[in-house]
Amino acid sequence: MTIHYHEGDLPAQVSFGSSVAIDTEAMGLNPFRDALCVVQLSDGRGDVHVVRLRRPDYDCPHLKGLLANPRVLKIFHYARFDIGMLQHWLGVPTFPVYCTKVASRLARTYTDRHGLKDLARELVGVDMSKAQQSSDWGADKLSDAQLSYAASDVLHLHDIKARLDVMLEREGRTDLAQACFDFLPVRAALDLSGWAEEDVFSHS
Repeated sequence: MTIHYHEGDLPAQVSFGSSVAIDTEAMGLNPFRDALCVVQLSDGRGDVHVVRLRRPDYDCPHLKGLLANPRVLKIFHYARFDIGMLQHWLGVPTFPVYCTKVASRLARTYTDRHGLKDLARELVGVDMSKAQQSSDWGADKLSDAQLSYAASDVLHLHDIKARLDVMLEREGRTDLAQACFDFLPVRAALDLSGWAEEDVFSHS
């Protein structure tokens, strides 16, 4: 694994091809209160780019262009949260997307364990550490432990996606999964618009 650290934005020359694995780190889980601090991206071949965003201006045109590029698939784990944070703080839509958590729920119906750590262990044989999950991502300088943690969260998403795609195809749920992925930006928009807890599709 090679970690490339960037202040403020992705360099213009960085390219990810047709797909990129993405994760975010923030000061908390409330997009209206907790600032987005870090975006990490992987090409699936061992290179990870960790971008420490400049607050409060978030002037990162290359990163924003990648997020909105319709020709590049963005792979997340629990995309609903990350898409919402990116939309709220960077002001750009993120599409098209793939969510390994949603794919796991549709394909791995034999278990209720759909966390990234669980998927990495079962599907690609990697035991991930979550020791830095709750740490100060707004710090002036990120520690080596934080950088390693951020990188590990995206390093294996391409491989996990490949395994889940096989399972979805086997169970006849590929089209259903794609429909869910297509809806995720709308789900994130509902969260940001005040319907995070309310099911607008329910009868009551």
